[in-house]
Amino acid sequence: MIIANWKCNGSKSMINHWWKEFSKTYNETDNTFIGIAPPSIYIQYLEGFTSNALTDIKIGSQDIDISSGARTGAISAEMIMDFDCKFSIIGHSERRQFFNENNDDIRQKILNIINKKITVLCIGETEDENYNNLTKDVLESQLEVIRDMDFNDSLVVAYEPVWSIGSGNTAQPGKINEIHNFIKDVVQSTSINSAIPIVIYGGSVNEDNAESFFNEEFIDGALIGGASLNGKQFANIINIYNGINS
Repeated sequence: MIIANWKCNGSKSMINHWWKEFSKTYNETDNTFIGIAPPSIYIQYLEGFTSNALTDIKIGSQDIDISSGARTGAISAEMIMDFDCKFSIIGHSERRQFFNENNDDIRQKILNIINKKITVLCIGETEDENYNNLTKDVLESQLEVIRDMDFNDSLVVAYEPVWSIGSGNTAQPGKINEIHNFIKDVVQSTSINSAIPIVIYGGSVNEDNAESFFNEEFIDGALIGGASLNGKQFANIINIYNGINS
C-alpha cells in the first residue's frame, strides 16, 4: 500500500505536469493499493485523470470533520463519500499540532467513516518522547481511539514519527520494523475482532531509502508526503515496492 499525502500543495497545472511524469514512469500492476490524498478542492479534478487510467488509483481525503452542520470550512464524511473517495487520513500529526485535535476528536472521526471507507489512522511520537524512550507508551495511548471497534479490514495504521516527518531525518528500518510489529500486536489486542492491520510508514520515505524500508517484514507500505509531490519520484517508489512484493 502506497499513499501520497499532498498536504496543502497543488494546483491544476501542477496536477497536469504530475500526471504526465507519473504516467511515463509507473510500471502498471494491479497488485498494489495506490492512493492519492490531494487537497479536497482538487479531488474532482484529479479524478478526471485517475478515472481514465489503466491502473486503479484510489483518491482519498486528508481529513474529515467530527460532524456536519455549522462548522465553517469543514468537510464531512458524507461529503467525501459523495465524491467516491476510497479512504481518509485521520489524526495526522499536523492536525494534532496545528488544529489541537485530541483522541476524542480522532475517535469520533473514525466512527464516522470506519467500515464505510478505509481509515488511515496516523500515530507517532515527538522527538522528546522518542529520546525519553516513551515511544511505545505514546503509541499505545494514541491507539486507544480504536478500542472495542470492529473494523474488519477497513483500518490502516500509518506510523509517522513526528521528528522524522518532512525533515529528511529518517529512522533505521530495523527499528521501524520493530515498532510496526508492536503496533500490529496492540491493534490486535484492542479491536473486537482481533484484526491485524496493515501498518505503513510515514517518515520521510523517498526513492533513495524506500527499498530499505520495504524489505522489512512488518512494513506494509508507505504514507508519502514531500516525495509524492514529484510524479516521477512517486512512481519510482511504487515501482520499488512492487519489485520487492511481486
